[in-house]
Amino acid sequence: MGASGNPAAGGGVEQASYTTRFGSLNSFDKGGVELVNDDARHYAFSNVFDVASRSKPWEKVAVGKNMEYVLEAVRAEGISEWRTAAHDEFAVCLDGEVTLDLVKLNSSPLAEGSEGSVAIDGEPVGPRMGRVFLKRGHQALLPAGAAYRFTATVTGVMLIQTIAGPDTQFRWAEICQTV
Repeated sequence: MGASGNPAAGGGVEQASYTTRFGSLNSFDKGGVELVNDDARHYAFSNVFDVASRSKPWEKVAVGKNMEYVLEAVRAEGISEWRTAAHDEFAVCLDGEVTLDLVKLNSSPLAEGSEGSVAIDGEPVGPRMGRVFLKRGHQALLPAGAAYRFTATVTGVMLIQTIAGPDTQFRWAEICQTV
């Protein structure tokens, strides 16, 4: 490079060309781990669309974990049960369109120190907080102590960031590509 930061005379900077392809439940490449300079035993790989394609509606399958925190792949299909958690959660719509209904609970059904989301029996009691319409790439907060329910008229995929709970499914041997 010359003093001005430009390529030296006669030289040039090669421009990289990349194509971004977004996956969906109906069209995804599973992909894999491509190592440059490391040991493949240090890595595991899963694809959220692949996991959701083999899951039951609203089943919560862990696809990432950091201490007690997990990322759950969820197949969004039909109407979910009502759920609540003692901590904030985040939901990202990766495919399809999902409606999120929120209710501020009059009293919590959660046990002291509970982690992860838990199902609520029947309809939640309390004032409605609102409704959120999620499309691909949209994220919504699932507030601590609120009840929430998802509705998907077309099958889609969601990724939920939460703390592992009683309904979190761990299927590492089934979903992860390893050496």
